[in-house]
Amino acid sequence: MARGRIPKIQTATPEILRYFESRGKRVFLPQEMNHILASMRAQWRLAAHTGLAEFIQLLSSRGKLRKIEVAPGAAHPHARRFTRYTWGAASPYSVGLTLFKGAYLSHGTAVFLHGLNDQVPRRLIYVNHEQSPKPAGDASGLTQQAIDNAFARQQRLSSLAYAYDGTTFLLLNGKSTGRLEVGGLELDTEVIEATKVERTLIDIVVRPAYAGGVNQVLEAFRGAKEKMSVLTLLATLKKLKYVYPYHQAIGFYMQRAGYAASDFGRLKAIGMAHDFHLAHGIVQREYSAEWRLFHPKGL
Repeated sequence: MARGRIPKIQTATPEILRYFESRGKRVFLPQEMNHILASMRAQWRLAAHTGLAEFIQLLSSRGKLRKIEVAPGAAHPHARRFTRYTWGAASPYSVGLTLFKGAYLSHGTAVFLHGLNDQVPRRLIYVNHEQSPKPAGDASGLTQQAIDNAFARQQRLSSLAYAYDGTTFLLLNGKSTGRLEVGGLELDTEVIEATKVERTLIDIVVRPAYAGGVNQVLEAFRGAKEKMSVLTLLATLKKLKYVYPYHQAIGFYMQRAGYAASDFGRLKAIGMAHDFHLAHGIVQREYSAEWRLFHPKGL
């Protein structure tokens, strides 16, 4: 084929590849690929008939583009599948963050990313997708009977899971917070959106099963001692507006983890109007009169 007859998408190949190499982004939605083609068509001098399929084929054969599928787990076999395109080596964390708009990593995954305990993570990634805003609950109407009844049962856990390349993404429909205390964490060449340390600690107190249980939550508090701000934790907890008195559980963990009395004393100063429970469905339990808290025996 004469040089003048080479399709323009091929002549633009080096420029296109440099564009993707310079992005820093590693995972793309199909609609993002379509948008890139449409917005860069003129700059790359591509013919109007150059379609998305041809564009993707070029990037796959000449570059590092790879098509992947994220499939629903066994509990929801008919849930939608996700098609994504990765450029080069993309971590499962980046893939999981594309499943829902505004998603971020939380709970046990955030504990691992912040290095708060020594637990070796299974190939399980917690992806938080916030619910739509709802009216805040009213703690003034909380009764001891309501607390005891709620915590006598096992906590409801998400079963909405997706699988990709040996990794399971567990989708959490978290409380609407406006992505409170969520930020970027550098991981190799990627920036991963995850809850910050203080928010992570609160989240795993509320849902200890998503962090490996109460013993691992305690370890995370120990690991966070030099990484967290008590004032930031208190401000975050206040903004979350929980009905249940989770400050009693947080203060208990802080005391057991060896924090200064002046630190966990701030939680105690909030007050304790009710007995509370460190987790749902505790079978063998003890009672901390100091924190008005039932907790697993031996913790």
